Amino acid sequence: MHIALIGAGAWGTAMALAAACHPCGHTVTLHARDAAQADALRTDKQNARYLPGVDLPDAIEISSAPLTSLLSSSPECDLWVIATPMAGLRATLTAMADVKAPVAWLCKGLESGTGLMPHEVQAQVAPHLKAGALSGPSFALEVARQQPTALVAASAHAPVRDALVQAFHGPALRVYANSDIVGVEVGGAVKNVLAIATGLCDGLHLGLNARAALITRGLAEMTRLGLALGAHSDTFMGLSGLGDLVLTATGELSRNRKVGLLLAQGQSLDQAVRSLGHVAEGVYSARTVLQRARALGVDMPITEAVVALLDASWSPREAVAALMGRNPKGEFA
Repeated sequence: MHIALIGAGAWGTAMALAAACHPCGHTVTLHARDAAQADALRTDKQNARYLPGVDLPDAIEISSAPLTSLLSSSPECDLWVIATPMAGLRATLTAMADVKAPVAWLCKGLESGTGLMPHEVQAQVAPHLKAGALSGPSFALEVARQQPTALVAASAHAPVRDALVQAFHGPALRVYANSDIVGVEVGGAVKNVLAIATGLCDGLHLGLNARAALITRGLAEMTRLGLALGAHSDTFMGLSGLGDLVLTATGELSRNRKVGLLLAQGQSLDQAVRSLGHVAEGVYSARTVLQRARALGVDMPITEAVVALLDASWSPREAVAALMGRNPKGEFA
């Protein structure tokens, strides 16, 4: 296969490595956003900013051509993978509206301002694409190091699921197909918000009981929103639901968890975000997740507490007190 990845951040680079190291010997193009970044990748043979210490094989072709030029010069490409943050998805999909090969994205979250999931953005700006998402519990660094990982190829279109499995399923990476793209994308968006809450919980030293309760009740919130949007309940017990939630809420490489930890230490949101040096999607999607939930009449108290914390309406301790002070209810009510 010829696989092109658009975006040379941590995820684009990690998945380029996964494709280049595949036993089938795929042809891989990694598209950097500017010439200076592309030159550094070629010279250093690694992505020093996002994945320091991980070598890039010569099999990965680095490109910095304008995206329109890359699209026109690569008609033989079998799979396009968009590795931009959520904020860059709409513009990238717009440029790719006429692509014939399968297209997938790696970003997780809801679009700021519209509250749309990635596949809903695609339906607006590139409705003729055969597209989907590659998601699941995964840190880019571990994928780049070829540590065992399992992902979900989600799409309503079987050829997209098949292309993603063919491109990436290998000795260190299992890829499972799932037609429920709504559930997969809800899980990918909400788990980032819940990871901020869990980081806050751990940063305040509330204990392992509190962490377990928070993750479990967070999964209930995620599932309620997903079902209201038409997702399948089974998806939330799978890799892109429970699996991604556990990883992002507890893993030391989680940027969203780190935001919660830093807020618990008394840092402002600006200070916490600046210290990361990377995008923490939960910071940007928390409000849109809550807006979408309210529009559907879905109760998401943990998400509400995270938004109040990010808006500085509540202190960390006030957020905890608000959650613990809620009226009793049935567990599955």
